[in-house]
Amino acid sequence: MALIDNGIYVDGVRTQSPTDLRRTYDALDAAGGGAMAWIGLFRPTDAELTSVADEFGLHPLAVEDASKGHQRAKLERYGDTLFVVLRPAWYDHDAETVEFGEVHLFTGDGFVVTVRHAARPNLADVRKRLETDPEWLGRGSEAVLCAVLDEVVDGYAPVVAGLQDDVDEIEDDLFDGDVDPDSSKRIYQLLSEVIGFQRAISPLPGMARSLLLGAEKYGTDPEVQNQLRNVLDHAIRITERADTFRALLENALTLHATLVTQEQNDAMRRMTSASLAQGEESRRLAQASMRQGEEVKKISSWAAILFAPTLVASIYGMNFDHMPELHWTFGYPFAIVLMLVMAVVLWVVFKRRGWL
Repeated sequence: MALIDNGIYVDGVRTQSPTDLRRTYDALDAAGGGAMAWIGLFRPTDAELTSVADEFGLHPLAVEDASKGHQRAKLERYGDTLFVVLRPAWYDHDAETVEFGEVHLFTGDGFVVTVRHAARPNLADVRKRLETDPEWLGRGSEAVLCAVLDEVVDGYAPVVAGLQDDVDEIEDDLFDGDVDPDSSKRIYQLLSEVIGFQRAISPLPGMARSLLLGAEKYGTDPEVQNQLRNVLDHAIRITERADTFRALLENALTLHATLVTQEQNDAMRRMTSASLAQGEESRRLAQASMRQGEEVKKISSWAAILFAPTLVASIYGMNFDHMPELHWTFGYPFAIVLMLVMAVVLWVVFKRRGWL
């Protein structure tokens, strides 16, 4: 049912609780001047919003925004009627996310209409608290608006605390020496949460200032003005904290990218150093192999040179009676010369090839 709470207040005291809108209008007219109706609607139909708009003279554009929902936080004045959109927030510790609600308020002389499209926040606690303070409630519709503003702003404190814990965890992760590439995803997600929180709260200081600027013109109660200044102070502090979170997370994202890049560069340097060391070892092995090959060539060359005279000497050292030139007078000198010539020829050949 759209009508979740409905009351007629006279001098801050609840006198009636009509069960439908028509009875509310009649009761307000019967109560006369000084009375105030506070109507709480949850997901109202177009017909119900039209009924309220016709009764209190609400502007069509404001009614259209309240009907559609999904509006940014804002304050708009249509003559003597205020239309306010608030974005309450709460922190989900299990999911580590910030969740948002949406509240629309119409306030004017003798009426307050609240419209919600989500289950949270529940304004029943605000209404109960105000009903225990008739003096404050008797200050009119702007006192109710100020109380709702104060409730929404105070509700941001747990969100700030939750975000602070998340930011501290990210800072600890960044400076513990263990760079996790996946941390950038968490930082980006948290930055998105903070930006969404900023969108919800950043209009609030301007809204409070606007109410204070129009306080004299529209006869706002002095105590309500004092409370608005308190709300303004809290809103400014909340927005400053959110701005600080955003700056910290943007710097953390940059720092994380730098650390990851540095870690990758260090890994590349280690790989390059290992590759260079491996290459140096390969060069040393190649040089040793080349030196070994040179030594083998020298040994082989000298072995071949020495083998030639050994071959001649071994042939003529055979114990056969019939051998060519065996009884020749110049046989011996010829054998010596042949051995020398063969050795010199081989030496020249190997020298030209660089083996010696």
